[in-house]
Amino acid sequence: MTENIERDADLAVIGAGVVGLATAFALSSRGSVVVIEANEAPGRETSAHNTGIVHAGMFYPQGTLKQRLCMEGNVLLHEWADRYEVPLLRCGKLIIAVEPEDTDNLERVWEQCLANEVPDVRRVTGDEGRAFEPRVRMHEGIWSGTSSVVDQAAYARSLESACLEAGVLFAYNHRVASLEREGDGFALGAVDGDGNEATLRVGALVNAAGHGAPAIASALGYPLDGGEGVPVLAQRKNRGIYYDFANPALGRAISRPVYPVPAGRSVASQQDRRGGLGVHLSIDVDGVAHLGPDTTWMPDDAPLDYRSVDEDRTPWVAAARRLLGEDVPAEDLVPGQVGYRPKLAVDGFADFVIMADRGYVHLGGIESPGLTSSLAIGREVARLLT
Repeated sequence: MTENIERDADLAVIGAGVVGLATAFALSSRGSVVVIEANEAPGRETSAHNTGIVHAGMFYPQGTLKQRLCMEGNVLLHEWADRYEVPLLRCGKLIIAVEPEDTDNLERVWEQCLANEVPDVRRVTGDEGRAFEPRVRMHEGIWSGTSSVVDQAAYARSLESACLEAGVLFAYNHRVASLEREGDGFALGAVDGDGNEATLRVGALVNAAGHGAPAIASALGYPLDGGEGVPVLAQRKNRGIYYDFANPALGRAISRPVYPVPAGRSVASQQDRRGGLGVHLSIDVDGVAHLGPDTTWMPDDAPLDYRSVDEDRTPWVAAARRLLGEDVPAEDLVPGQVGYRPKLAVDGFADFVIMADRGYVHLGGIESPGLTSSLAIGREVARLLT
């Protein structure tokens, strides 16, 4: 006979990034929900330190979670931004072959666009692309009309507000110190910033802890290297830094994100090896341009240090010249934001992990397009916990 355990809430979500918030909102109609977050406010880590681009879904293999949830999430996020008045710039995006020798990789992206049935995409010649972006060098390109840029912080706040209105409770400045199954639910020990301990008993648990997700899974006994019925849950940190343009004229040089396809064998293989799609031009919702991110694999014990990093600017000057076709003085590039990708420790393409097991849902490797996919991920979790 199962012991009758009194619970403090029906569900708990660990992590108040945009994925955790969207999941809490999706679950709020199922019963009482508590969100536990180590930081003092929502969206302070991966959710905030990225380009804010709402992706269209052309960079991910057909049928993967990244492809499906990105395309579903793109629609949902645009609807959400309209409903909750979240600043969002409907600017579109250009994916470009800078040089003629980059055309093969552009062709591969185009084939993926067609296979994934990405809406509102078309090929553009160099002249047509320069009509969009006169200052950008390009041989040929792909126009993506459903790509946008969202204010990540405003989006996180809107999700938090919607959760609060739906009755979700938040425990900020609380770190998960212990976790175990208890009957058919979970007992979670949390410690606040003053060292005070508390125990929370819940019926179901969603691990949306981002970089901290493997530690939560390990506490419950899941093998991080995978096993029978368990995918690889171990993650690696991949840092990306950005540079901003100190010259206001360069800061307003473009009107939309511009992604050069990487030179080499294929976009997917380059992304797997390097950890990202490469340095590109992006803009924020205020229309200011940024250059980056690069990719650096970090040690497993490296802290999440979000302070600006000033490195040798020579490769950044070269990247700016390649994209803009003009010399950019090193002093016109200033260190910008820093982000960390929580990448699954696997070889080759790494899809999102959404694993459900006896009331526990693990969200692993939620890197790009996690922001775009957030509302769709929340719905997926709600479906799994039905």
